[in-house]
Amino acid sequence: MNSAIKKLRALAVILPQFHPIPENDKWWGKGFTEWTNVTKAEPRFRGHYQPHLPADLGFYDLRMEQARAAQAELAQEYDIHGFCIHHYWFNGKRLIETPVNEMLRLGKPDFPFMLCWANENWSRRWDGMDQDVLMKQDYSPEDHREHAKYLCENVFKDKRYITVDGKPFFLFFNTHIIPDLKESIEIWRDEVKKHGFDDIYLGGVRPSENAIKNPEELGFDVVIEWQPDWANLKTQPNFWSRVKNKLGVGQSYRFDHYDKVVKRMLAKKTPDTKHYNCIMPDWDNCARKKQNAFLIKGSTPKLYENWLSEICKRFTPPSKEENFVFINAFNEWAEGNHLEPDQKWGRQYLEATKRVLEKYK
Repeated sequence: MNSAIKKLRALAVILPQFHPIPENDKWWGKGFTEWTNVTKAEPRFRGHYQPHLPADLGFYDLRMEQARAAQAELAQEYDIHGFCIHHYWFNGKRLIETPVNEMLRLGKPDFPFMLCWANENWSRRWDGMDQDVLMKQDYSPEDHREHAKYLCENVFKDKRYITVDGKPFFLFFNTHIIPDLKESIEIWRDEVKKHGFDDIYLGGVRPSENAIKNPEELGFDVVIEWQPDWANLKTQPNFWSRVKNKLGVGQSYRFDHYDKVVKRMLAKKTPDTKHYNCIMPDWDNCARKKQNAFLIKGSTPKLYENWLSEICKRFTPPSKEENFVFINAFNEWAEGNHLEPDQKWGRQYLEATKRVLEKYK
């Protein structure tokens, strides 16, 4: 495909945890949403940008049709093609499902979307306590089949759902913890075909270059070179953070530098397998983690724009419809990682996004 005329479609990642649910009420306190942690964040050193507070869209509730419409309108205005929405399924139990349920029920907003199965245990790790599992993620052939069936009957047939050559595009997030992965993928493909689709277009999220070594052999159509790429981060705790981590007291953090992260990502060898690139505007999960938080210092709209520009320039779509670029994320406010306008930068990250993407429409 001629890179001079190639068209690219950007998909921005959406976290739906911006409304209360009974489980979070029980685990974290009545009325808990992402905003709870966001508003409690404080700077941990001089010049530390915290808290990240929203500007244009305010402290929205994604149960509200107006809030979902505002997100879609904002994304569309800045040439983002669609949303990749995190999806939670625990052996038939769904969590934070209301925003997508309402989108499906109302048929609004009229904006493309796809789902990413965020398959992992829910634990108290936001407070640094990994051992306390709140919702366990188990796997079985029967559950894979039930999961695929549910999506085929309720989600994949929606006209807004993103497809590749008619196949619904779906992601597995934590592929390394799915037992019998190859056999599980075969179950998904079989169930999707039973529901009238030619197949499923299945992507595996690669959080580091060490993950998903043989995607085609496992049965994936594509891998997403996710960000953050944890294997390529050079995290440094300062002296007092090391002491606090060891003692388990106070607030501690590790860090890297955005400009150095970008250089490392662009220096990586291009994968031999079919893949889509991913970029992040920023990262700072101090709002979620009191101990051992991680942040990337020094992100600016210009550095972000240069990174996005370079990956778009280098990417050669495998086919006309396989032309996606992922942006993680649109609204990960508690991870300091969002395109949505905040009180420091306003719409500058969105404007940077548009300056790049408008060349590939």
